[in-house]
Amino acid sequence: MALKERLDADLKTAMREKDTLKLSVVRMLKSAVKYREIELMKPLDDAGVQGVIASEIKRRRDSVEQYRAGNRQDLVDKEEAEIRILQAWLPAQLTEDELRAKVDAAVQATGAQGPKDMGAVMKALLPEVQGRAEGKAVSDMVKARLAGK
Repeated sequence: MALKERLDADLKTAMREKDTLKLSVVRMLKSAVKYREIELMKPLDDAGVQGVIASEIKRRRDSVEQYRAGNRQDLVDKEEAEIRILQAWLPAQLTEDELRAKVDAAVQATGAQGPKDMGAVMKALLPEVQGRAEGKAVSDMVKARLAGK
């Protein structure tokens, strides 16, 4: 089932079950997908929808940091619950060990020697881990690997 169809089905299920949190998250996500489609002037495929989901998760993680700094645990809990709901539509995330193995393979494949080769490694690695690992985590791991840590 396509991701947009799954969102529609999950919307109906959340309505039936009166799950207000999931309902609001699905509605927000459908709105964000529609906005991105209007922006690009073409319908999104599954990869595009996953990109929207990933950006919504990133937005919520940033909010969690701000709410923690403001000592608002109630809002932190709400945002973290939304993150868990959003992650259900993404493919299974890579573990740290799996990601490290992919980073090592990309470094060897590109022949990277140091930090100046980070762009080449990221270019080779991102298509392979897209949607299965957060960009910042990938970037940090590549940076550490190329720095020799």
